[in-house]
Amino acid sequence: MLSQSELEGLLDGGESDRVEFTVSLRDLNKIRQAICAFANDLPGHNKPGVVFVGIKDDGGCAGLKIDDELLRTLGGLRSDGQILPFPVMEVGRQAVNGCETAVVQVEPSDNPPLKADGRCWVRVGPRRAQASAEEERRLTEKRRWGGQPFDMQEVRGTSVADLEIVRFELEYLPKAVSPEALAENRRSREDQLQTLRLLSNRGIPTTAAVLTLGKDPQRWFPGAFIEFGRFNGREVTEGVLNRRELKGVLQEQLHSLDLLLAANIKAALVITGAQHEELPDYPLAALRELVRNAVIHRTYEGTNAPIHIRWFSDRVQITSPGGLYGKVTPETFGQPNSVDYRNPTIAGMMRDLGFMERFGIGLGIVKKELEKNGNPPPEFEFREESVSVTVTANERRPSSTVARPSGGG
Repeated sequence: MLSQSELEGLLDGGESDRVEFTVSLRDLNKIRQAICAFANDLPGHNKPGVVFVGIKDDGGCAGLKIDDELLRTLGGLRSDGQILPFPVMEVGRQAVNGCETAVVQVEPSDNPPLKADGRCWVRVGPRRAQASAEEERRLTEKRRWGGQPFDMQEVRGTSVADLEIVRFELEYLPKAVSPEALAENRRSREDQLQTLRLLSNRGIPTTAAVLTLGKDPQRWFPGAFIEFGRFNGREVTEGVLNRRELKGVLQEQLHSLDLLLAANIKAALVITGAQHEELPDYPLAALRELVRNAVIHRTYEGTNAPIHIRWFSDRVQITSPGGLYGKVTPETFGQPNSVDYRNPTIAGMMRDLGFMERFGIGLGIVKKELEKNGNPPPEFEFREESVSVTVTANERRPSSTVARPSGGG
């Protein structure tokens, strides 16, 4: 966090291309836009921008109560999925010039342009504005490619010809960019791909582009698929009932897996007098969420291992390559605001395409669905080279039932 004297100097100087005042959290979108603009750092200050929460437009105290809940709400803006990629920011409670305020300090991004709700925001003096096509191009050129996550790095040997451009235009672009920005922008297709981190500044497709838009993703990443196996017992040695390899782009794999999961879930028909109830052995929503998390969080670098789904008579086990990433540890795993992404571009694309609602809530959905369905909590195993989760079958199914599939596919 900036020093006390630095914060006082920024507050005394009024709103600028490094400073935003807001009296409360009434308009979180305004704060998101300010965070986005400061992270983009269009003027090139290479210094943090600051949002002072609890300060009037004239720099006076708003008298806002700065409590832990308010600070948690501000901290959650980093990873709620509305600003992509994630900004680097700090949140703290400070007394500045006699005013109690919450300070949101935002570092300039190595990975511009950032967008809030599909719109790129920049700071022009004290005014926020949506970036023009030329401003977005300038931000893209500032990107420091060398230190970027693996899903943003070039896939050597590929070119735009290896991508399904029609898929990009019809499936992804309308969901990733606001309709207003699309209507106003007359940029080339290559410029749009670069802005969305799907081409490097040399015009070479990135890992994220190949995995989500590629004509043949497994040519370049042989392990980028899902292997499904259903076994006739509690061990892999007890016979295979069904084995599938789901390939293609990531979104095709997930669509196919939704059908496969539904087809393998069994629902018990419980008859009580004139009433009946279906109790599935696993809630589809929980399994689906776990597999989507595996696709988003797995490592695609330096491995030919797929995601393994092993479906036994009493449990389902999902294993993905790569251990925990970044600031997430076994102790903080699943806790609020303890979110980090090995593949931030892929994560953002999966959210835009509707495979996740917002970041950081997946494990909560899983636990809630399992508990509601009568399943035990999921059991996780963390290794240096992999993460595994085991879901045990429903324990409350009565012995006198009629089993039948809960879905087709």
